[in-house]
Amino acid sequence: MGAKLSSGSGGSKFHIEQNSEINVTPFVDIMLVLLIIFMVAAPMASVSIEVNLPTAVAPPQQNPPKPIYISIQQDGGVFIGDKPTSLADLGADMKIQVGKRDPDKERIFIRCDRKTRYADFMQVMNALQDNGYYSVALIGEDGNK
Repeated sequence: MGAKLSSGSGGSKFHIEQNSEINVTPFVDIMLVLLIIFMVAAPMASVSIEVNLPTAVAPPQQNPPKPIYISIQQDGGVFIGDKPTSLADLGADMKIQVGKRDPDKERIFIRCDRKTRYADFMQVMNALQDNGYYSVALIGEDGNK
């Protein structure tokens, strides 16, 4: 908001009136300068050098197979996915679950109850290793909840 000094009738030498007009000239000047900068910079940003790129010869990667989850309950019960099994049948059930895939490339995750006996866990690990499954990971809960 600005003020306008005027001399006119009144008790004082200068009478101050309010001017409510907005001066948009600086705003327009800044917009025009930005427009010119972008008009100059835009052609520089485009790539004008022609390059003959080689074609990719790598075969596309297949999606990894679905991981297999083995669960061990507190009482020693063993499950492959949702299907119950026993330690004696674990190797045969794993071969059915894996099918024709390579057992060395299988991702096997073991989940245990907090109160599972260590001996039960080691029996499952030994049964897996006896049947050629060496890539085993353990699943735990995130403690930052």
